[in-house]
Amino acid sequence: MSENKLNLKLQQSIESVEDFKFEPIKGFPMLHWKGKRPFTNTQYYPAQLKESYGEEIDGWMNKIFWGDNLQVMSHLLKEYRGQIDLIYIDPPYDSKADYKKKIKLKGKEVTNDRTSFEEKQYTDIWNNDEYLQYMYERLVLLRELLSDNGSIYVHIDYRKSHHIRCIMDEVFGDGGSDLKGPGFKNEIAYGYRIQGVGKSSWARKHDTILFYSKTSNHKFKPLKERIYYKKPFIDTLIDENGRYYSDVFVRDIWYRDATSNKVEVLIDENGGYYSEFTKPDIWDADETRPFISGSKEFVGYPTQKAKGLLKRIIEQMTEPGDIVFDCFMGSGTTQAVALELGRKFIGADINLGSVQTTTKRIINIGNDLKSKLQDEVKYTGFQVYNVNHYDVFRNPLEAKELLLKALEIQPLPNNSVYDGEKDGRMVKIMPINRISTRADLNELITNFDYKKFEKASEANPNKSVESLLLVCMGHEPDLSAELQNSVPFKLDIEVVDILRDKSNLEFKRDSEAEINIDGDKIVIRDFYPMNLLQKLSLMKENVEEWRELTDSVMIDFNYDGSVFEPQIVDVPEGNNLVKGTYSIPANAGQIRVKITDLLSESLEVIINK
Repeated sequence: MSENKLNLKLQQSIESVEDFKFEPIKGFPMLHWKGKRPFTNTQYYPAQLKESYGEEIDGWMNKIFWGDNLQVMSHLLKEYRGQIDLIYIDPPYDSKADYKKKIKLKGKEVTNDRTSFEEKQYTDIWNNDEYLQYMYERLVLLRELLSDNGSIYVHIDYRKSHHIRCIMDEVFGDGGSDLKGPGFKNEIAYGYRIQGVGKSSWARKHDTILFYSKTSNHKFKPLKERIYYKKPFIDTLIDENGRYYSDVFVRDIWYRDATSNKVEVLIDENGGYYSEFTKPDIWDADETRPFISGSKEFVGYPTQKAKGLLKRIIEQMTEPGDIVFDCFMGSGTTQAVALELGRKFIGADINLGSVQTTTKRIINIGNDLKSKLQDEVKYTGFQVYNVNHYDVFRNPLEAKELLLKALEIQPLPNNSVYDGEKDGRMVKIMPINRISTRADLNELITNFDYKKFEKASEANPNKSVESLLLVCMGHEPDLSAELQNSVPFKLDIEVVDILRDKSNLEFKRDSEAEINIDGDKIVIRDFYPMNLLQKLSLMKENVEEWRELTDSVMIDFNYDGSVFEPQIVDVPEGNNLVKGTYSIPANAGQIRVKITDLLSESLEVIINK
């Protein structure tokens, strides 16, 4: 193929995401599961710019996306295919658990459930093999976004590490017998000493971090580490010979004691004795400065990772100005460390709580970096996008419960195929916060009770074997026909589109606020976040002031009717309260005020001067 034709082909692929076919991987072992379907192409999903903070630096603004990461990555393909230098993800582990965050009033000590409560942030519960299909599709997209000299780190635990490694071998390659080829590079044991027990087995005290590259030409800087000779950091005892020891469960990471007298012992500037080694693939969580609840680093988000861990990975795998991507953003640790190290970042999460937590964190870090007047380039500006306007639900974990109540559906909690029943129809709630596609029907198709269908068809050949109700957040027009064509039995299918019908459903109570202009100042006199008040089981008079319920206040004094670009960003750290009174600049135009409560729900209003 000539160079001109090759360039034309590449240009066409960039302009038309839908027509681009992902390159199949051949020659590696493949993991099979029930309902596995190929993922060879995707479509372009639009994203709307909602908020903008700071200024561009060298033409770059960091990006945070709220939405399903499969659709976010499909959106990114058009501009960033082959452009991402490092990917770190801490995806679901299939842990069969719900993860919660403690919500408490600002400026108060937690005394009872009237001033605090736990709110579910996300669930890690999956039916059958849907987890494997979920991860497979996202890993394919991640490979497309990764640059030729880029690397990907996948943080997982014992539950699915073996499955994820098989899938990554299929998608990226197994590295070859000498590990010099593309694909697998290493498996890092990330050990920790706190929590957990080992009464019936070795104590499970490590996560697995899988390290893969797209090609054999990936960036990597060897890391030297110092091993100091001192007492353990945990509780220390003294035996009968005066030696220090600790009595703990044996972990699932065993070390060979390297005490050869050939090891060179050095002395540091403080008089400490140490030896220097090339960093192995066993990492102690203590080395990456683990945080504890109440520390400055801790933001209260479930499964938050330590900044020291991300610092080690980002420093060794990238150069300043490289792009770092995390599509399971969570508390925003990847983005925070990338910013501090002078890297560019893109992040995504389906949970609005994650987006709000990360936004606050990045604003505070950016302000801190600016105040230090460092010479290094720091990409402090960033933008927040929403994919497809699917913002009916703030928390996707609560979405099914809300829909079941709003549509008066009888839930079926122990049914692995259906979510409920309504008026004789079996109800399936399709993916939340994104449109439903034909691919999303796979779970239904593979888990139908075909023996039951066959008996029903034989008894009544002209009747439907099942009446179904599909509840969607928007859907492809041929969704119903695709489901019928995939099943060799007659189905009675009805589709409810929440985007079309949401005006008839009350999902949440809107917040209210009393905001006035007093001379040259905006004064927020009161704020009523109805859902938060309801969750706290408080009447208004039981809250001393509205600021206890408020996470942040932002004001755009020249709102253009499209993108929110605040000049006032009141995001207090810790237990501090927002100010509530703000000066209006002389050149102010249309003013838009955004108040965000402790549930990450926001009220946005326009104030006329």
